[in-house]
Parts: sequence; structure tokens; C-alpha cells
Amino acid sequence: MAALQWWETAIIYQIYPRSYQDSNDDGIGDLPGITSRLEYIAKLGVDAIWISPFFKSPQKDFGYDVSDYCDINPEYGTLTDFDQLMARAHELGLKVMLDIVPAHCSDQHEWFIESSQSRDNDKADWFHWVEPMADGSPPTNWLSFFGGQAWTWEPRRQQYYLHNFLKSQPNLNHANPAVREALMDVARFWFDRGVDGFRLDAVHTINADTEPYRNNHANPEFKPGPMPQQQQPFFRQLHDSAQLNQPAIQAFSESFRAVADEYGDRYLMGELHGDDPIKASQEFTAEGRLHATYNFNLLQWEGLDVAGLKTAINKAIEAFNGTGRLSFAFSNHDVPRSATRQLGALGLKEDQQRAMQLLLLKLETCLIGSTCIYQGEELALQDVQDIPVEQMQDPWGIEFAPVFLGRDTCRTPMVWKGDTSNGGFSKANSTWLPIDKRHLQRAALDEAEKPDSIYNEFAGFLKWRKDQAAFMSANTMSELTGGPNTIEFDRISAQQTLRCSFDFTSLTATFKEA
Repeated sequence: MAALQWWETAIIYQIYPRSYQDSNDDGIGDLPGITSRLEYIAKLGVDAIWISPFFKSPQKDFGYDVSDYCDINPEYGTLTDFDQLMARAHELGLKVMLDIVPAHCSDQHEWFIESSQSRDNDKADWFHWVEPMADGSPPTNWLSFFGGQAWTWEPRRQQYYLHNFLKSQPNLNHANPAVREALMDVARFWFDRGVDGFRLDAVHTINADTEPYRNNHANPEFKPGPMPQQQQPFFRQLHDSAQLNQPAIQAFSESFRAVADEYGDRYLMGELHGDDPIKASQEFTAEGRLHATYNFNLLQWEGLDVAGLKTAINKAIEAFNGTGRLSFAFSNHDVPRSATRQLGALGLKEDQQRAMQLLLLKLETCLIGSTCIYQGEELALQDVQDIPVEQMQDPWGIEFAPVFLGRDTCRTPMVWKGDTSNGGFSKANSTWLPIDKRHLQRAALDEAEKPDSIYNEFAGFLKWRKDQAAFMSANTMSELTGGPNTIEFDRISAQQTLRCSFDFTSLTATFKEA
């Protein structure tokens, strides 16, 4: 069997550290907690873990607002805890990927604190500082993902600064080579500690263009639709090359890749979106840039029916067939869980949820490239829809509650033992988000002991997958075909052609050698 790079066929298990396992009973998950559960992950048969941010942060966006890229937020542990996690993961044969945030940092990072003081300090041009319009208004019509303008006024500098998300998440100025070099040093810091790769958060929101800044155009195809679209003016604009996916971003991609290549077999996977995400993915994975991209093809908030799944996957396959430069996912920490989101989209009933989830897991891990599995997918955990507004944590959800509940619904803590306090996640009196009582019936360690659980059926499937040359020695597949409720395609290698069939009526998958 011909050898591909590990990341070209990897199954990557995403961990949201705040919600995985609490080791010190403060109601918040932490690094020692993750370490204690690595054997559970390894037995599932995945190849790597991706850990969402645990760096120092004021936690206004729960780690995606970094105040120190080279240290651990105290509630998650210490660098020693991280080193122990790394050692144990590698001992179990798991690669470790970290979630780095290159587009923006926290307004409490020392870089921004210094930059905001005046126009003549050493960090003065590390962020996007722009003069107001003649009438005092912001320099462009750009909007924040989280609502409101993407520009905030700073009285000390008498200028606006850019933030594509919260105003406490100022965008770094990637037109400044010193900014890129600082992030290269961050990469080296973690590579030196043994990290196997990075998931690069929202790389399409890096801003590297210099003035003059251009307005976004109106989106002529915008139609008010399911949440969160109808809550936000953001989607009424086209963004590519003005606010987002600026061509100058690629100087960062190339620099970051050069650092990764210094360390040998390291992997860079960029999360992106945009007006044309396939085109953007091709640009980010051109020669000498990122190894792969992770996009929202299968992460539509309202889910996709069978025809929608075929269309989304076929568009990706057409652009990337024969490569491992794409990573597929049905769930992550930013969208409703697939066990909930896809049920309605596929016209299924609640008692079909578990069978549907297993079918989706098999489907995504049969596609070319790598696959990202969000914690709890292996248990068919549902989204939590009844979090009281006063217990919500996500700033996006808080902004639009109660009509739109944001991302807390998919971020509630994992449960491990159904008959223990807080499901075995924590012994604290309360947890940072409430435990979903429905999840207690699908607690992880309980499910791992049941031969017919999704966890064990999926583990068996992954073990079988590793023995199939069609999956492991080539990243080639045919176009998706099939009837209105079926998906069929061939995975093709020199040694084997495997016909993969997924029936969304019987919720079964079959595999036959051609």
C-alpha cells in the first residue's frame, strides 16, 4: 500500500477544552482532564486531536481572543500540563494539532495595549488604524460577524481600528512583516514542544491590504432565511477581496508554511469561508501555502438534504480530486450538532437520529482528504435547545437572544458516566454551561462498554477503513451519484476500487469491491 502523508487521510478529533473534562472541579474543562481521556479517544481509532484554544485569554470569545500565544490560560492548566498531554498523546499514537488564531488577538494582548496608546510607539502599526471619514464616520461599510460595525473608535489615537468579530478582538495588520514574524515565532514555540500541526482559525479574515480600504458590495442574491442569516446585516454584503479573502493574505500562508517545513512532517489546515469558498480553498492551498483547508461545505446552519449533500461534496471533489488538500466536517464548535441539524434537513424522525449519525460519520470518513470529528459526534449527542438566557455564555448568542441562541447549544460539557454527578464531567456545584440531561443516556464511557453503540460501531469501521487501499493509498474518487435518497461513489486506488453506497431511507452503508 503506497504511503501518503499522515494528514492526507487523517481522522481528526476536535476537542473543545472548556467542555471536555474538568480535573480540578471548578466546572471548567482543562488540559489534565483531556489527558485523562486520551485513551478513550485513541480506542476510537482516530489519528489526531485538534484542541480549540487554551492560550491566555480574557475568555470574551472563549480562547479565540488571545492575550498571550505562548502560555496557558490558568483555568486550563500550565505548560507542564500541556507537555504531559503531548507525551501521553504521542505514546498512544495520536498526533496533536493546536488551534491558532492568526487574524486577530485580544485587546488585552500587550501588542494592542502598546499600539493603542499613541501613533509613534514600536507597535503603532501592528493593527489596522484608519482615519475617520470627513463626517467622522468609519472608513468603510464593513460589518462584524457578531453584529454592528467592524470599526471601533479609539480616542487616544483619534482613529478607528478594525475588528471582524468582537471589538475586543482587534485585527492584526498583516501588511506589517513584523506581525508575520511574531506569529512565525509563535509557531516555532509550539513546534519546539512537539506539536504536529495547526488548525488556523478564520484565515480568510486576516487583513493584509493597505489603504485605501474599499467598501463591500451588496449581495444581490441575499435572501432572508434561517438563523443566523436573518439576524444579521453581515450576510447582505459580498466580502471577498475587500474585507475578506484578500490576496495579500497569502504572504502569511507562505511564511507559516516555510516555518512548518523547517520541522518536517507538520500539518497546516486553514479554516475559511467566503463568497466562493472553493476558489478561496484553491488559493490557500496553492504550492508553498497551507496543506489543506477546512471550510463550511457541510456545515450549513440549517443542514443539507441528500441533494444538497451531493452538490456540496461534488463541488469540492471537482476542485480537489486526487489530493488531500481538503478536510470535511459535519460538526464543530460553531454550528449546531449534526445529530440535530441534519435530522430535519433529511426529513428523519428522532428515533432515527443514532442511525443517521453513524451513517454521516461513515460518509464523511469515506471522502478524499482528512475528516474532522467534533467531540460527541461518536455518541450522537444532540444540540441543547433549552439553555436559559441568563446562563448563556456565547457573545454571539447573547447579542441576539432569545431569537437566536448562538453557539452554546453545541458546546455544553461532555458526559462520561450517566449515574454520576454532572455526568462525570465535574464534581463542581455548577458547570460553566449546564449539562444536558438527555446526554446522560449516551455518556461516553457507558457507550464505550456497549458492543452495539455508535462509538464501537464507528471504531470498528475506522479499523476496517485503515485496511482499505482505496481510502489509504490514494485520494481519488468518482462523482457522487445515486437516486433521490442515496449517495454512491467509487474510491479508487491502483490496488482497489471500492463502491461506497449510502442509503438515507434505510440509513445503511454498503461497500463492494469493483
